[in-house]
Amino acid sequence: MLEAGSVAPCVALEDTTGTVVNLSDYHDKQSVLLYFVRSVSCPVCTRHVKDLVRSRARFAAVGVEVLIAVPEDRGAAAAWKAKNGIPFLVVTGRRGSPHEAFGLARKLFGSMRQSGSVLIDPHGVVRHSHSATVPTGSYDRKAVAAAIEDLGTTADG
Repeated sequence: MLEAGSVAPCVALEDTTGTVVNLSDYHDKQSVLLYFVRSVSCPVCTRHVKDLVRSRARFAAVGVEVLIAVPEDRGAAAAWKAKNGIPFLVVTGRRGSPHEAFGLARKLFGSMRQSGSVLIDPHGVVRHSHSATVPTGSYDRKAVAAAIEDLGTTADG
């Protein structure tokens, strides 16, 4: 997983309509919070995404775009997005999963994909990075909020 302070990789993802989403397109415009779900079938991850949805206005008010990264293909991602009423872009990898590009591996003998979050500032620098193998530990709401708050104090630096 990426470390806070490192430069985020220039990754090209795909949304559920097939539109290419380049993380570099956000540079010099706004911050991006990527939340990586273990699987669209993970109820804990879906609960975490619904918490992000409830905080949508707060993220928008401070210029943070939320992207939800899933390891499944576009069809499964689109069905999950529609079923759960997710207003954010849901992205998949163009080749491989977005998880791999950010160092989220499969743990426990390759059977459990890691999930977590990465906050990238408008300069492409990682300001928050958190991952977990067990989904209940993958979303650290307080750490995400603190990192977003810190964006305001580091925006010029």
